[in-house]
Amino acid sequence: MAYKIALFGGTGKVGRHIASRALENGYQVRMLVRNPERVTLKDDRIEIVEGNLHNLEDIRTLLKDCQIVINTFGQPLKEKAIYSSVTENILGIMADLQIDRYIGVTGGSLTIDGDIKSISNKVGAKVFKIFFPTMMLDKKKEWQILNHNKRIKWTLIRLPFIVDGAEIGVIKENLTDMPGTKITNRDIATFIINQIENLKYVHKAPFISN
Repeated sequence: MAYKIALFGGTGKVGRHIASRALENGYQVRMLVRNPERVTLKDDRIEIVEGNLHNLEDIRTLLKDCQIVINTFGQPLKEKAIYSSVTENILGIMADLQIDRYIGVTGGSLTIDGDIKSISNKVGAKVFKIFFPTMMLDKKKEWQILNHNKRIKWTLIRLPFIVDGAEIGVIKENLTDMPGTKITNRDIATFIINQIENLKYVHKAPFISN
């Protein structure tokens, strides 16, 4: 089906490859960007909404007539974390517009009930908690907002270190522990686009890596 995808973070390290992969799969893309000049992928099937994540009307304009929402929004570590508030706003507008498929990303340092992390991954998560406490609290809050939402078919993908490189084509998946230390941005894009039709991880937060 030729879904229209609402994309947050479309000019970022992963987002630009999501847009490209989406077009290859026959989807349409509409992305929210603060600066349209940052969009490097030029294609008539990409619709640009100029605006920002703080504005609810901009989010509503982006989501209108879309069937899939992909959120790869990222922000500098030193900025006040707004992941949870952004996700909450997106889910609220999705409910209003009766859109029910959401795919988001977060860091592998997020720990949730049911995880069985290795010692090294536990240490890594603890380090992030020490150095970026407010961000990690906000990421946990984002998870809780999603986890309490049973109406929307959400998937939250937990990522290791992201490298800019050619697609490897082999993606390891695990629900309880990070299976590797890194993944290419192109492999992430492929995995995310595959989740549009694959509902295996609805209401789940899988770890992926190369």
